[in-house]
Amino acid sequence: MESLRRGVFWNYGGLFFFYFAIWQLAFTFLPLWLAREGMGTGPIGVVSTVSAITALLLQPVYGYLQDRLGFKKYLFAFVVLCAAFMGPFFVFVFQPLIGVNEYLAAVVGGIFLSLCLNSGVGVVEAFSERASRANGYEYGHARLFGSLAGGTAALVGGFLWAANPDSIWWAGTVSAIVLGTLLFVARVPKVAEQASGADGAGDADATAGGTRITKATILGLLRDRSFVGFVVLMFGTAALYDVFDQQFPNYFATFVTSGDAEVLFSRVVAVQIFAEAAFMVAAPFIVNRIGARKGLMVFAAILLVRVLGSAFFTHEWLLIVWRLLAAIEMPFLLVSVMKYITRMFDVRISATAYMLGFNFAKQIGIAIFATVFGLSYDAIGFAHSYLIMAGVILVVTVVARMLMADDRERLAPGEAGTPAASSGDAATARA
Repeated sequence: MESLRRGVFWNYGGLFFFYFAIWQLAFTFLPLWLAREGMGTGPIGVVSTVSAITALLLQPVYGYLQDRLGFKKYLFAFVVLCAAFMGPFFVFVFQPLIGVNEYLAAVVGGIFLSLCLNSGVGVVEAFSERASRANGYEYGHARLFGSLAGGTAALVGGFLWAANPDSIWWAGTVSAIVLGTLLFVARVPKVAEQASGADGAGDADATAGGTRITKATILGLLRDRSFVGFVVLMFGTAALYDVFDQQFPNYFATFVTSGDAEVLFSRVVAVQIFAEAAFMVAAPFIVNRIGARKGLMVFAAILLVRVLGSAFFTHEWLLIVWRLLAAIEMPFLLVSVMKYITRMFDVRISATAYMLGFNFAKQIGIAIFATVFGLSYDAIGFAHSYLIMAGVILVVTVVARMLMADDRERLAPGEAGTPAASSGDAATARA
């Protein structure tokens, strides 16, 4: 049984590795590549806005379908197929379109990126989280492979960029081919399917692809006060995490005096993400100890420090410090989100709760904030825009804290990290 679980763990770790290698290559180098191709900050913001709007349309459907499909791979395979076309798309479609019309290119590029990343990531995360519960390992420990991939991709991407910026996108295509191979061979053992009965009848049904989800189940989730607070928090913090990082490389480059800004930034990102992977090992135990709600508050507090620090303290090395703080910030977010969802809401619809509460809310925030701050950078500069951003983060965090119930109240007596069943759960869910 243990050897079986180890095999499943490494397989799903590999899925995380190659998917987030694609993710990191795209989001680390996209703003630099777009600026190199002559796209202004306004159209660059539109890329993120369109990508977010596309995700808004797809996330509710994806969440429902993934809960129905359980461990069936159809949605995951579609995401992989889109990612496999990344090289041809950027070189033969996106690049020429920028020369024709920047905003047309931004719309087309945003839709494509959403299919691969903004929408696709929810499918990858929800599929893999269900696998972790079915097979009895910590989701956060498998997810650390994504951080390792991010560090590797950022480091290797720096050299690829120096050789030929377009090679970034071809590397994404190669990673997608390997990802597809791993997905094809990924299996959920029969023993694991039977063991998932401990997670509730709903999860067992989901494994077979037959979860019975009613309208009342979904409405109950949407009316839950804690879910509303969770949505508010993701709207104003997880979204601004991405918006803040989107054009930060260009801001960072204006203060670099010690050499090639792009190569230096890629190395900083690599160090940050390798540190993130190391911290991801400990993050599940810390979150189990303090609770997922408090873990989300820690994430928001670190984000606030990073944004304010970048506004006030802009020496090259201090900007590096603010970026490196993300190594602690992101594990708190990733682990706490999954644990809060599986502890507080009906585990049968964990994919729906994740898609709506995390991805959908986040994409709404990105759709609004990416364009607003993209224009704000031009109008009042990065530093003043960051002060406004910090104010938004503070307000939504306070509001969310008042709405969200403490997940530690759902723990069984004497347990440090295993959630007891909530009133809506079919049975106990191991976070």
